[in-house]
Amino acid sequence: MEPVTTIDGRAYPFGRKNVDTDVIIPAKWLKTVTRSGLARGAFETVRAEEGNVFEDPEYAGASTIIAGDNFGCGSSREHAAWALDDMGVKAVIAPSFSDIFSGNAYKNGILTVVLPQAAVDRLMEVARTDPIHIDLAEQSVTTQFQDRFSFEIDPFRKQCLLNGTDEIGLTLASSNNIARYEDVVGDTRPWMRRKA
Repeated sequence: MEPVTTIDGRAYPFGRKNVDTDVIIPAKWLKTVTRSGLARGAFETVRAEEGNVFEDPEYAGASTIIAGDNFGCGSSREHAAWALDDMGVKAVIAPSFSDIFSGNAYKNGILTVVLPQAAVDRLMEVARTDPIHIDLAEQSVTTQFQDRFSFEIDPFRKQCLLNGTDEIGLTLASSNNIARYEDVVGDTRPWMRRKA
């Protein structure tokens, strides 16, 4: 997982409420076991609408989505986070998120920023014409118009994102301690001893 420190640039001013994971990535795209290529199916039904932000060349390559309340509700498909990552999205800003989506996003290196509706409305306005800046270390979202919005984040998730460490990386960092523990347990429970 790549470290997340700052995210700069244009943002998709999406704004819709109650966007479920089936809207983010429809079920027909879930047959894959790889993370690559899911960007083609991301927001497929929204992209079919005339004038949608995801097909607007002005927002091409945007690294942030500004969304409405309850983003990522619905089923717990991790493919939703995979699709956003494949699109190049590194952050989603909304008034609230589904807990399961927020967890899947974090585990895939995507920052979910919860801000009050008034702040989201202002960022929607700015995103239509100008970039925004997210600083994870400072826990802030700023614009070139002197807007500054602070957000909260779980300290453990923050450190993992800043360091680019996922659950596998955390486990591997403790491999020596795990091996020592297994040796001790193997002395008292030989059936659990590691095979050399």
